[in-house]
Amino acid sequence: MNQFEKNVQSKRNDAVDSGVGFIVSFGFFATMFAIATLIQFLGS
Repeated sequence: MNQFEKNVQSKRNDAVDSGVGFIVSFGFFATMFAIATLIQFLGS
């Protein structure tokens, strides 16, 4: 066992972190899509 396995900085579950990252990135792209759709709707 190396020193990094002994001295862990975060003991949280990685699935929670990946889920939060997925939700944040999905929310960002969904917001971009909604803004682009709104601009296209108002421009035509």
